[in-house]
Amino acid sequence: MYDKEKIKEIKKKKGLWEKELVQRWIERFPERKEAFKTSSGVNIKNVYTPSDIEGLDYLKDLSFPGTYPFTRGVYPNMYRGRIWTIRQVAGFGKAEETSGRLSFLDNVGQTGLNIVFDMPTHFGLDSDDPLAEGEVGREGVAIDTLEDMERLFDGIPLDQVSSSLITIGPAAATVLAMYIAVAEKRGIPPEKLAGTLQNDSITALAASGAPKFEPDIFVRIALDTSEYCIRNMPKWYPLSIVGYHIREAGANAVQELAFTLASGIAYVKELLNRDLDIDEIGPKISFFFGAHNNLFEEIAKFRAARRMWAQIMKEWFDAKDVRSQVLKFHVQTCGCTLIAQQPETNIIRTTIQALAATLGGTNSLHTNSMDEALALPTEKAARIAVRTQQIIAHESGTAEVSDPLGGSYFVESLTNEVENKAYKYIEKIEKMGGMIEAVKKGFIQDEIAESAYRYQMEIERGDRIVVGLNKFQIEEELTLNLLKIDPLFEQRQKERVQRIRKIRDNTKVKEAINDFRQRFHKGENIIPPLISAVKTHATIGELGGIFKEELYETTEGRPSSQGVC
Repeated sequence: MYDKEKIKEIKKKKGLWEKELVQRWIERFPERKEAFKTSSGVNIKNVYTPSDIEGLDYLKDLSFPGTYPFTRGVYPNMYRGRIWTIRQVAGFGKAEETSGRLSFLDNVGQTGLNIVFDMPTHFGLDSDDPLAEGEVGREGVAIDTLEDMERLFDGIPLDQVSSSLITIGPAAATVLAMYIAVAEKRGIPPEKLAGTLQNDSITALAASGAPKFEPDIFVRIALDTSEYCIRNMPKWYPLSIVGYHIREAGANAVQELAFTLASGIAYVKELLNRDLDIDEIGPKISFFFGAHNNLFEEIAKFRAARRMWAQIMKEWFDAKDVRSQVLKFHVQTCGCTLIAQQPETNIIRTTIQALAATLGGTNSLHTNSMDEALALPTEKAARIAVRTQQIIAHESGTAEVSDPLGGSYFVESLTNEVENKAYKYIEKIEKMGGMIEAVKKGFIQDEIAESAYRYQMEIERGDRIVVGLNKFQIEEELTLNLLKIDPLFEQRQKERVQRIRKIRDNTKVKEAINDFRQRFHKGENIIPPLISAVKTHATIGELGGIFKEELYETTEGRPSSQGVC
C-alpha cells in the first residue's frame, strides 16, 4: 500500500532539488550580456526550464488537440486524418492562362484552388481604363466581365471544389457575384458552393498606409457580402481576415496577431448589429496569416492565435457553438522575406516558414516560389513550392503527431509572451473604439511603419543577417528562366472587353446598373442586385463606378488616392 503523505514529501523534495539544480546551472553559465530578442522584441533566454511555465494550467491553457481553447490544434488527430490543404496561389494574364496554371497545380498535388486577381480588377477598373495601363494581368488574372469568369473556371466542377478568391473591397463583392452567376448558369445553386472570399478591407487599408482613411464604405461592403453568404451559402467562408497584408507591410509577429484579431472583433460586432446570432457568425469567419523566418516565434503566434480567439468568442461574445470558438486559418509564407540575390536560397526560407505553419497547426498553406522576388512563378518554381509541402507532410515525420512542440518549455513560454503582448495591443485598440477607429486615427498605420523602419534599419546596419543580401554575397549572373507575360496580352484583353460592350444588350445593362445603384444608396444588401448586374455582362469598371460614387460622397467629394480598394 502506498503512503500518500510520503509520496507528497518525496515530490516536494524532488521539486526543490530540481529548482536548486536549475539555479546552480544558471550561476555556472550566466546569461551573455548582449540581448537576444525575437523580431517582435520578446526577450529570449539562454535556456528554458519548468520554472518558465509554472503558471501554465494544462486544462485551462492547453488541454488536448480538438478541445477548448484549441491551443494544440482544432482537430484531435490533426494531420493524421488528412494533411492541411495545399492551396497554391495562381493568377496571371488572361483567364485561360490562369485556368491552365490551376490544372497544372492540380496535377502536381494542389488540393484547393487559390486565385488572385490583377490590380485593375482589385481597384474596380476595366482593362481598357487609362489607369489600368501596364498593369493588366501582371499580378493576377484579368477579369472584366462574366465571360472572363466563365473562361477562368471552364471545366472546373464548382460544386466539387473549394475555391479561394483573393480580392478585397468592392471588387470582392463583384467577383463573388460573378462566381455565383457562373455557378447558377451551370445549374448549381449558391448553397452548393464551397470556398473562401478574402474580403477584409480593414487590414488592407491599415497595411496600405493610408493616413486617417475613412474605411466605413469598405466595411459596409464586406458586411453586406458576409451577411449574404451567412444567410445563403452554408459552405462558404465570406470573410478571411488577413494578417498577411499587415505582416508584408512590415508589422512584427505580435502586431500581426493583435491587429488581425482586433479586426475580427470589429467584424463580429458589426455583424451582430445586423441581427445575426454569434453562432451564425462565428463558424463563417476564417483567418489568413503570414509565416516569417523566426521558426519558434511563428509557431508560438499560431498557437496563441487559436487560444486567444477561442477565449474572445467564448468569454467576450458568449459563443456556445464550438465551431464559433475555433480559429481556422490559412498561411502563406512571407514574400517580403524573399531576395533576388541567390534566389535558390529562397527555397530554404520557404521551407522553414512552411515548417512553422505546419508545426503551428495551419489548416491550409501556400508556399511561395523561389523566383517571386523577380517575377511571377514559373511552372518549375511552382512545382518545387508544392513539393516542399509534400516533403514536409510525407517525409519529415512532423505531421504524425498533433502539436509535437506542445510542452516545450521554450515554446509554451514564448506562446504566453506573444499572447500577453498581443492582448495589450488589443486592449489599447478597444479603448480607442475598436479597430475601425484605430485605422481612422492612423494608429495602426503608424505602428506598422515604425516596425518596418526598425526592421529595415537592422538589415542596413548588419544587425540582422540576411544570407546573400547583406552577408555571404557572391558575384553572380541571373540564370533562372522567368515567367514573361505576353506583351500583346493587354491589348487583346482590352479588345475582349470592348467586344462584350458591343454585343451585349446595353438596355438591360443600364437597367441593371441603375437598379444596383438605387438599392446600394438605399442601404440594401448589394449582392442580389450585383448578381443580376453581372449576368447582363456589366463590367468590373462600370460596377466599380457606383462604389466610387458612394466613396466620394463619404469623403466629402475628395477622390481617394487609394482607388476603390
